Amino acid sequence: MADISFAPMCPSSSDAVSEQMLFKQLKHLTGEAILQYHMIEDGDRVMVCLSGGKDSYTLLDMLIALQKKAPVRFDLVAVNLDQKQPGFPEHVLPEYLDKLAASHGVEYHIIEQDTYSIVQEKVAEGKTTCSLCSRLRRGILYSFAEEIGATKIALGHHRDDIVETFFLNMFFNGQLKAMPPKLRSDNGKHVVIRPLALCAEQAIAAYARFRQYPIIPCNLCGSQENMQRKKVKQMLADWERENPGRTEGIMRSLRHVVPSHLADNTCYDFSNC
Repeated sequence: MADISFAPMCPSSSDAVSEQMLFKQLKHLTGEAILQYHMIEDGDRVMVCLSGGKDSYTLLDMLIALQKKAPVRFDLVAVNLDQKQPGFPEHVLPEYLDKLAASHGVEYHIIEQDTYSIVQEKVAEGKTTCSLCSRLRRGILYSFAEEIGATKIALGHHRDDIVETFFLNMFFNGQLKAMPPKLRSDNGKHVVIRPLALCAEQAIAAYARFRQYPIIPCNLCGSQENMQRKKVKQMLADWERENPGRTEGIMRSLRHVVPSHLADNTCYDFSNC
């Protein structure tokens, strides 16, 4: 396991942008996504999946801030799944969450399940581990959500994750499909929400540097250079450099779909057109 990363106070890409400005921007976009997609309702018990990465730390911060002024009442429960990676710094998240519980009253749980060994055993050398790892993680978190009576499961995926998934599905699965901001699980028991769906990764990364979150890297994902997602991420980064705002434009198109101008006859009645 790599050393825990404590980033510098000021984002190198934009020294002029203050932490407060980033906070307001991210909070506004998170609130907009929650309202637009009806993510949180009165009386909800929201389980926030905390991985130790910048996105989930930011997600929890934004939900705590919105909880204070929301027109509806909802509870937050932070949950981390310790997957028993060798060298995983087990003390980091409990220490962070202890402080959060003391300052904001956030309930939290640490689940311990050795999925790391299962993934290492089942996945052949040279193959990517993400598919199996995510399935195992999802099953454990869904089961725990039932145990604690969570009505919503909040994940830290952001705008760039959604756009990357769109291209991955188009290039490799032949589908126009992305990560939805809100999703009911296949068994119908769980509602997954992505409150950061409208937030740019660059803004989240800058905010995380200001906040100096104790980032815990994932050895399983971070060490896989053959991941197609990395290639798509690089493609989008190149596009963004050439044409700033392109990623936002793609996300905007995912929010303004015109079925009659595509070619899926299950989404549009071409026979009676």
